[in-house]
Amino acid sequence: MAVNYGSKRVVVGAHYGLRDWLAQRVTAMLMALFTLVVLAQVIFFKGPIGYDKWAGIFSSQWMKVLTFSVIVAMLYHVWVGIRDVWMDYVKPVSIRLSLQVFSIVWLVGCAGWAIQVLWRL
Repeated sequence: MAVNYGSKRVVVGAHYGLRDWLAQRVTAMLMALFTLVVLAQVIFFKGPIGYDKWAGIFSSQWMKVLTFSVIVAMLYHVWVGIRDVWMDYVKPVSIRLSLQVFSIVWLVGCAGWAIQVLWRL
């Protein structure tokens, strides 16, 4: 009989816990920092805000690098969250795997589109 309590507990599962919890917090902080940077540029800008202003904000190389980093961070943030939802609430393995594959394809497509928009400016 296997002991499933105390120090000799049989550990099962994917063991993602701490790493994914920390990744969620770090990526959330990066996204919050990015939001503050963009808000500061918008708030302290004089005059009307139109396409030219938005294009100007994202045209500098440092802002493109920061935006790209935020896109990657957001993709990982979303992936960890949606993967956990699929793992917790979808019990049939075939359906869960299909949803995970669809999620990955969708996120990669969104990343490609976002990067195209960013470098088209």
